[in-house]
Amino acid sequence: MERRWQILLVASAAAFMSFLDVTIVNIAFPSISASFADVSLAHLSWVLNAYNVVFAAALIPAGRLADRYGRRRFFFVGTLVFLAASMLCGAAWNADILIAARALQALGGASLVPASLSLVLPEFPIERRATATALWGATGAVAAATGPSLGGVLVEWQDWRWVFYVNVFIGIPALIAGRRLLHESRDEQARLPDLVGTIMVALGVGLLALALVEGPSWGWGSARVVGAFVVAVILLLGTVFRSLRHPRPIFEVSLFRVRSFSVANVGVTIFAAGFYALLLCNVLFLTRVWHYPILRAGFALTPGPIMAALSAPLGGRLSDRYGQRVVAVPGGLLFAAGILFFLLVTGSERAWVTQFLPGMLLTGTGVGLSFSSYGSAAVAELPRQRFATGSALSTTIRQIGAVVGIAVLVAILGSGHDQTLAAFHHAWTMMFITGLVAGITGLALGRVRARHVDLETEIALSETELIGAPLRSAPTSPTA
Repeated sequence: MERRWQILLVASAAAFMSFLDVTIVNIAFPSISASFADVSLAHLSWVLNAYNVVFAAALIPAGRLADRYGRRRFFFVGTLVFLAASMLCGAAWNADILIAARALQALGGASLVPASLSLVLPEFPIERRATATALWGATGAVAAATGPSLGGVLVEWQDWRWVFYVNVFIGIPALIAGRRLLHESRDEQARLPDLVGTIMVALGVGLLALALVEGPSWGWGSARVVGAFVVAVILLLGTVFRSLRHPRPIFEVSLFRVRSFSVANVGVTIFAAGFYALLLCNVLFLTRVWHYPILRAGFALTPGPIMAALSAPLGGRLSDRYGQRVVAVPGGLLFAAGILFFLLVTGSERAWVTQFLPGMLLTGTGVGLSFSSYGSAAVAELPRQRFATGSALSTTIRQIGAVVGIAVLVAILGSGHDQTLAAFHHAWTMMFITGLVAGITGLALGRVRARHVDLETEIALSETELIGAPLRSAPTSPTA
């Protein structure tokens, strides 16, 4: 295997591990609750929420610091922190230790994710970068979708602690191989990013995620939720205004002058809301309407991630050859078609092969195509010195989309255990709309041209050109 493909494998394995922990713990939560029976469910829910909130909050600062101090260094530090925190989660002797370890896990994941993609991209020629980004990006979707089935197997085989211990078997081989394969890279001209801006963006994103996560349980009109929303908006807007004037901004507003970056982030945010809502929705449907055991429900969902894994490389190759628009549009529409199948065909009687499997195959294919095309479009036209920063910002936006989708789903279904088929139809309608809108958004990508461009040229041109205007001196890929 060529060295560049080995690097992609190492980076993808580490990213897989980080994204896996977004969903694998959900399936283990009942077992965790039984182990800490004296702890309230509201308090214990932070085993899930701490990871999502901290992961979203830390991505942008971690990406900027990786650009400054070294992507290889941040990849290794992030992976080591993640593995140590995973072991602490598995060994946790009380709920507070488990929650704290989950927050530490998220810090490790936020450090390694943007660094991993920025280590991959320079290894590939321009005309193959969409394929590489598609394969890397698909690991997030496949990991999130694999979480319920893998978690069900581990809990059934041993107990909930193994949903954390399993990370060791993924991370250690990645570290060993990465030490030999990965080369250090950094932006030699970069200085330490704005410390105040770093704190502001981390708190702003964290409070936004907190309000969305806790809205269904605290109440959308409660003082805590409204206050978190208000402070988050103030901090994020303040970060944008500060970044426009600061010589070393944490939030690089200039990246949004790149049309492909802006459109791709809009598309992936909308799509992520529907995708992550679907993951939870279908687990709840199978266990509460069709009354599947957890393990059987996990395996019933497996065709989705299989189709995502198969379609993502195809999406990458098509993006390299014809451009991301011709992949993003059908990706969103196929996802919407799968949801429409659930709406029109799936009923209260069990019939997995005829009433559920076709929808899984369609949505899984749409997931692979959508994430591969939008993921590669987001970084295709960025200067290489900003690969980590750009990917961190995209991942943060995608994570917020996921939190929004799950919050909306919980609001539609309610928090009880007596959901009706009609409630799931309302939820699927929301997801159908997200897929449709994400597909239509792909039309705005235009012709994305992968390119080599240095940071100084990008900044100079971005000050005078319109959004989406071509960069005059940048050589483009003949096939993109």
